[in-house]
Amino acid sequence: MKEIIKTLLYEWKQRELPEVKERQLSLIPYASGEPKKIIVVSGFRRVGKTYLLFHLAKQLLKNLSREEVMYLNFEDERIPLRTEFLTELIPSIYETMEKEPKYLLLDEIHVIPNWSKWLRRIYDTTKMRIFISGSASKLSEKEIPTELRGRYLELRLFPLSCDEFLRFKGMTFDLRTVTYVKEEQAKMLKALQEYLTYGGLPEIVLSQEQKREIAHSYYQTVVSRDIVERYHILNEVTLKAALLLLLNSKEYSITRLYQNLKSAHYAIGKATLQNYLHYVENSHFMFSVPIFSYKVKDQLQYPRKVYVIDNVFLTTLSTKQAVGESRLYENAVAVALKKKHEVSYWKEQQEVDFVIKEKNTVMALIQVCVDVSDSETKKREVTALLKASKELKCTNLIVVTRDYEGKEHAEWFGKKGTIQFIPLWKYLLENS
Repeated sequence: MKEIIKTLLYEWKQRELPEVKERQLSLIPYASGEPKKIIVVSGFRRVGKTYLLFHLAKQLLKNLSREEVMYLNFEDERIPLRTEFLTELIPSIYETMEKEPKYLLLDEIHVIPNWSKWLRRIYDTTKMRIFISGSASKLSEKEIPTELRGRYLELRLFPLSCDEFLRFKGMTFDLRTVTYVKEEQAKMLKALQEYLTYGGLPEIVLSQEQKREIAHSYYQTVVSRDIVERYHILNEVTLKAALLLLLNSKEYSITRLYQNLKSAHYAIGKATLQNYLHYVENSHFMFSVPIFSYKVKDQLQYPRKVYVIDNVFLTTLSTKQAVGESRLYENAVAVALKKKHEVSYWKEQQEVDFVIKEKNTVMALIQVCVDVSDSETKKREVTALLKASKELKCTNLIVVTRDYEGKEHAEWFGKKGTIQFIPLWKYLLENS
């Protein structure tokens, strides 16, 4: 055991770290200061969690030695999946290194039995700063073991934002120029179309070919490892059928989804189906948005709108009939909002796509409408906003469009207000 650890430590000291592109989420602010917490980096597969650790390591190594900043990937096949390996780790580091480590960067540590108990002991008995990352289904807030409660801070990493996407592609735009120069706006819309089609997973963004094939492989991995294996699902065929229905739907209810599966001759109970949906959301592959209501009963009773963590899964796995430009726009806005806000939707005959709430106050109402050049379409979207505005007492009204920008004054129910129309590219860049 000690020989394996010493070999890994030696390799770390000699290893050349890969080139890392900076993300909007940085771990640097959490590398010092109080209170000291275990930093848990969670998120969907292949969003760049390991590279976030590498970025931290490179920054720390500007002032510290390799002995003071230690990185280990526990998916290395040489590491035995035994608690004893963890027990021997720190003593072996002390024996091998000349300096005591100040930072531990641990990738996929959850594959080792009793990892959380070991982590708590190291946290309680040393001054080391600990950063861990790994599978979403193991390290999400709902799945963190109880012994770490109160000792950790979870940071969720999402696929690349629109701003990050442009930087990864080496594109730079001046927002004012794009707004007023048609040629620059055309370039931006072309870049936006690529982002909407192929999403923001770093490997796919940087790949020149086989983007859809890579997306398929990600999907197969998250289903098999983060859902089926993680939760010991025996009925994988029905799980995949449910996922396919969700990918081709904008909303769902348990009853309707159950009936659709039953009519297609899939055997599953409602309780099991509810569990499956819970597992899917824990994997961060999808997330659902409830109807806006102060009554929990309404939130449970009404259908939930469903969104995918990255647009590439819509364009790759859904049917063309189910994925038009409108859905791609709405999904991109949903993911951007999910990073920062509590999100719901409003519906009373007409519908508003997103209600943004902070505590008990509605902060914004957002409608996604690709093309507002048609007067009837525009009227429908605006009317829904006005009705929701009256009921929810919110005057921050936004319509996200393809390319139309402007502010239009409106009067409704004796009140005057302004509706802001903003192009999707600008909305995403301003809300990255």
